[in-house]
Amino acid sequence: MRATELAEAVRSGERSATEVLDEYLERIEKRNAELNAFVHLDEDRARARAAAIDETVAAGQDPGPLAGVPVALKDNMCRAGEPTTCGSRILGDWRPPFDATVTSRLSAAGAVIVGKTNMDEFAMGSSTENSAYGPTRNPHDISRVPGGSSGGSAASVAADLVPLALGSDTGGSIRQPAAFCGVVGVKPTYGAVSRYGLVAFASSLDQIGPLAANVADSALCLDVIAGHDPLDSTSVPDHFVPVSPAVDAGVEGMRIGFVSQLGSGSDGVGGIDPEIDAAAKRAATALEEAGATVGEASIPASVYGLSAYYLIAPAEASSNLARYDGVRYGARVDAKTTAEMMVATRTAGFGDEVKRRIMLGTYALSAGYYDAYYDKAQRVRTLMAREFASAYESFDVLISPTAPTAAFKLGERTADPMTMYVNDVCTIPANLTGDPAMSVPFGNNSAGLPIGVQVIAPALGEFDMFRVAGAIEEALR
Repeated sequence: MRATELAEAVRSGERSATEVLDEYLERIEKRNAELNAFVHLDEDRARARAAAIDETVAAGQDPGPLAGVPVALKDNMCRAGEPTTCGSRILGDWRPPFDATVTSRLSAAGAVIVGKTNMDEFAMGSSTENSAYGPTRNPHDISRVPGGSSGGSAASVAADLVPLALGSDTGGSIRQPAAFCGVVGVKPTYGAVSRYGLVAFASSLDQIGPLAANVADSALCLDVIAGHDPLDSTSVPDHFVPVSPAVDAGVEGMRIGFVSQLGSGSDGVGGIDPEIDAAAKRAATALEEAGATVGEASIPASVYGLSAYYLIAPAEASSNLARYDGVRYGARVDAKTTAEMMVATRTAGFGDEVKRRIMLGTYALSAGYYDAYYDKAQRVRTLMAREFASAYESFDVLISPTAPTAAFKLGERTADPMTMYVNDVCTIPANLTGDPAMSVPFGNNSAGLPIGVQVIAPALGEFDMFRVAGAIEEALR
């Protein structure tokens, strides 16, 4: 059942929140050992929360728009008293003393938070194989990855272990696993959803967003978690326009551009599977049939997005992860001197991919290389933002494939970091520009694996983005 339908059933008294929770906990018990989507369940607190919601309904009060809906959090979002490990040994069993803003807003809306989902360590990865707690498997084919880094959240929704989950997106970590798992994944405008209580990877790129089985559920969840937060200095002060009304608004009269560089053409980023490209173009045709005007959008700088991202993101990670030193919190490996203790702690606590990115970022920021690498990457970022802004003068919304391929086999790309990084080639541009983007399922490839189509809009253009997403979803019915 849809999250929107579940919430309405609980609010009306047709179903109890406790009954709904029991059903989902039973599903988790049956499938989680196989999928490894959840790394922590808090059944006692979830049951207490569901009981409180039932009492609210019985008293004739409204628990909120997500009344009784079970929701999962990616394990880099704080919830007071609950382990928050970021998929890393270095955080061990760290339990934050406070809630992230998104956690508080979900609870205020009546949601029942059931636990934390698996992820690539510190959100660094595209397959959820970098977790200290083992890989997550794709519910459509357990021999394949669910994507990353929010693979646990995407898999939990795809397997119907929860109706909604939150993920974080730094270079595609919500949208790419959404495409691999056949669910909807939304990266809002940078600053539209508070990052307070999100453990940082790359602070100028990170953004929290929902994963859901359908567009309407993702819209409802975004409406709950979005909005200004004084606790986050990067939070957008503008009022967030609710997107739920956009889902069924249609695309009549809209101008939609297919980003040529993110397709399989000769001027593109390369590596786009022809089946994926064809699906995105079929989606464009469907939008045209629904009343939109569709054309080709050219954003030449997007081909440099991958290179720029893998300088900017590791540089910010190098700075953000310096705090994990064995002194303040998390794991600690004792040694004779403080310096030796810090080295031992970080050596034992971080996985290979995190170490790789810390070293890359430290190098890019070092004296003599800052101008040659980091500064140039930021210039590319600015150029890309200008080109996207120029494209929006001709188009209301842009579309492209979400990922260059469908889900690949577990272990297939772990030995070659560059091959793994290419998975985010279509999603990275929206992180660099800060624009909202989302992945919508659009059929399967010849092997029966899900395909996602990406919808990108200008900053704070979520309403139009959801109009297009709703029309793409409708085209498959």
